[in-house]
Amino acid sequence: MSADSRSGLAAMSVAAMGVVYGDIGTSPLYTLKEVFNGHHPVPVTPDNVLGILSLVFWAMTITVSLKYVVFITRADNRGEGGIMALTSLALRTPNLEPRLVWLISALGIFGAALFYGDAVITPALSVLSAVEGLEVATPAFRPYVVPISLGILAGLFLFQRQGTASVAMLFGPVMMFWFATLGALGVWNVLKHPSVLVAINPWYAWHFMAENRILGFLALGAVVLAITGGEALYADMGHFGRRPIKYAWLGFVFPTLYLNYLGQGALVLDEPGAIQSPFFHMVPEFLLYPMVGLATAATVIASQAVISGAFSLTSQAMQLGYCPRIQIRFTSERERGQIYVPNINWLLLLAVVILVLGFRTSSNLASAYGIAVTLTMMIDTILAFVVVRALWQWSWAQAGLFLVLFVAVDFAFFSANAVKILDGGWFPLVLGLGVYILLSTWRRGRIVLYRKLREDSMPLDAFLASLGTGGPHRVEGTGIFMTPNPDGVPRALLHNLYHNKVLHERVVLLNVINEDVPHVPDIDRVEVHRMDRGFYLLQVRYGFKDDPDIPKAMEQCAAHGLEFDMMETSFFLGRETIIPSRKLPGMALWREVLFMWMFRNADTATAFFKIPANRVVELGTQVEM
Repeated sequence: MSADSRSGLAAMSVAAMGVVYGDIGTSPLYTLKEVFNGHHPVPVTPDNVLGILSLVFWAMTITVSLKYVVFITRADNRGEGGIMALTSLALRTPNLEPRLVWLISALGIFGAALFYGDAVITPALSVLSAVEGLEVATPAFRPYVVPISLGILAGLFLFQRQGTASVAMLFGPVMMFWFATLGALGVWNVLKHPSVLVAINPWYAWHFMAENRILGFLALGAVVLAITGGEALYADMGHFGRRPIKYAWLGFVFPTLYLNYLGQGALVLDEPGAIQSPFFHMVPEFLLYPMVGLATAATVIASQAVISGAFSLTSQAMQLGYCPRIQIRFTSERERGQIYVPNINWLLLLAVVILVLGFRTSSNLASAYGIAVTLTMMIDTILAFVVVRALWQWSWAQAGLFLVLFVAVDFAFFSANAVKILDGGWFPLVLGLGVYILLSTWRRGRIVLYRKLREDSMPLDAFLASLGTGGPHRVEGTGIFMTPNPDGVPRALLHNLYHNKVLHERVVLLNVINEDVPHVPDIDRVEVHRMDRGFYLLQVRYGFKDDPDIPKAMEQCAAHGLEFDMMETSFFLGRETIIPSRKLPGMALWREVLFMWMFRNADTATAFFKIPANRVVELGTQVEM
């Protein structure tokens, strides 16, 4: 590897620390604290401390290092990762039965829906955990922890509209310093009690589980906090690539994280009373306030990463047809993917404020954390099993071993968290279920709607043939009609013909195709088909991470023999009004009503596709579903 390649890899690895590892990197603030102080506290004994440290090490090794870094990051969709990319890969399995298509799609949608729960809980829990460090300095700060946390969180969400491109370059170095500090604090305390290093031996984890049984099983519900955020390294793979993420984790993040856990364990063995807040008790008194500031900065960066992830996931869901069009703003002219979604931002802020006011402490909030993450991890494992068996052609024995090993670990963590449902675990499940209902209803409603429109549409070839026998008067200019069905006549065209009795000299049927790949290269963006009677079929393709821009795509048509003068071009868009009905099968009435509400409140095609508003004519029609 050349010096330039090594320096580039190092720079990307540092940048990855600021985005990919923020969530898991702030876990030391609360993990051991919850194990020994949570709803099912583990007694502070040397054997228990070593057992928990061993469980943390092997959870990070098996789930993060082995499952995600070694295996799942190889399942990329043209360089992109995440639950949507993994679902798209699984759906490419040849000869899938319709039931399996539905099951894989449902798993993918539900996994994506659960991410929104993570995007709400992570900012609330991590910022509260950091600010609670002030209580270690002096109990006088206790009444101000919640107001300070709310102020920081409100500022974080208000800042989203500005975009993060200007400050993102600081995220990597700040998080690198954070991890280095974690490692240094860990080493300092391990040197005082080096015997904790034996916790790497899996025998201590096995002994702890065998001795404590039910309590050991329940402790897994807190141990899993050490790996929350591990799935982010796959979701953010498209930004950095597999190698920087792998090297950052194995070469720096994992060692410093685990050294900090060992240091907390060493401190607790010497001072059992420090278990009330082992992370901040590790810090020398004169550095306590700077450490609270650094921890707060780290948690803000971690929160920023999941908020940006929620924006990106929403954009992908829109492109793939799982979410109605909503307003998206691009906050950087240079960085593709730097987006701001106002509606999602304010809904997340509202949910975070409710969480902080409702739970008030990080310990209470930790009960709500974990269940959504472990469910998402289990869905990732199942979808990855489909990929390794069907696409990678692994044998049943190899794929079965993969499934059994990782599902067993995921299910153990999930079932341990399931007992916390009544203590707060219900929140991410209810939120995830609500988002799942919205996404699946929109997807199903679009299928039913377009099926209805296709049934009612006139075949294009028959319409073109009818124009040869003396059609309507043709006027100068170009008329563009958007259509989801390239083989049928758009309703807007028929309505325009019915009311205005004319056709443009040149008629373009515009069909937008959303591919299940992240990006469509410019060379494949447009495809022009010349038809009879002055008609053209223009097909424009976008990936699920592309920014739809119809006027920009039209500029590429000149190379295909189709040029546009925007001042002589009119866009005719259909504006359907949905009328729910019990007559047609396909959807329950309540879902039809929900779909109708989502359809009515969706952003207009004009704004979404960046079509000049002064060149648009909308023609309304009613559709009975």
